[in-house]
This record gives sequence, C-alpha cells and structure tokens, in this order.
Amino acid sequence: MNRVVLTGRLTRDPEMRSLASGKTVTTFTVASNEFLGGGKEKAEYHPVVTWDRLAEIAGRYLGKGQQVAIEGRLQTRSWDDEKGARHWKTEIVASHVEMLSGRRKKDYEAQQAADSLTDQAVALGEAAATEPIAEAAFDPGASDDDGEIELDEATTEAEAAA
Repeated sequence: MNRVVLTGRLTRDPEMRSLASGKTVTTFTVASNEFLGGGKEKAEYHPVVTWDRLAEIAGRYLGKGQQVAIEGRLQTRSWDDEKGARHWKTEIVASHVEMLSGRRKKDYEAQQAADSLTDQAVALGEAAATEPIAEAAFDPGASDDDGEIELDEATTEAEAAA
C-alpha cells in the first residue's frame, strides 16, 4: 500500500501553474520534525504536488509557515537533463490537504469582496480590470474647468423628485 500521512509547516508559498493541457498543478514543500532523544529535533523536507481543483485551492489559500496535514501517495520521477545526466525526485502527490493553523496568507473575505466589485465594474463597462477608478467618481462636489459642479443623471433625478 502506497499511502502517506504527514503533518508539518510550509517552507515557502506554493507555486501554482497551468499546463498546456489545461490542468493546474501546485507545488510546495512541507517541513516535519522528528523528535530525537534529549530534546533534539531533526527536520525533514517533503516536496508536495497537488493537481486540478486541489491545486487551485492550495495555491490560493496556503502560505509560508502554515501548518497542514497532507494525505496522499509517494511518487518517484526520473528525467535526463541536457547533459544526459539522470535525475530522480521523490515527492508526495496529495489527495487531501487540511489547513491546521487557519488562514494567514491573506484576508480572504476582503479580497473576495474587492474581486467581486472589480468584476462588477468590468461587467458594467465602468473600468478596465487594470485601470484605477478615478477619484472624481467618488467626489460629489467635483467641478469641471469652469467651476460648476457636475451631477450625474441619477443625482439630478433624485433632486428633482425631492
């Protein structure tokens, strides 16, 4: 049976990429400690690979220093480099990743709200995704070059109805 269960901390932020086939892959390294006698510890570093939806989730929500539980299988790959030398790499292909230390990489609720507002603005044609929104759009007292205050149609209609 080829099964790995591992708990440790990420040594760096995950690296997520999309392959030409359309699949998403995320790689990261987990450090675990082996407790030796006399209060000594020995660190082991384990490369982890996740695929498809799990790769997207890991790339988005995991960050350096976070404690995770990994479940998966061991896989050894080999390849030849340009000089003809053979290389081997053993890694864990994760089938399950659980965050044990909570979300520390970003404030995800705030990020999701900002992303949602950006998507809405783009959908309405208000601003391109890379364009900053002009400050005058938020200033109801903004004036044009001749000093007159400009109001949009919604403001004018609301004042007329009052």
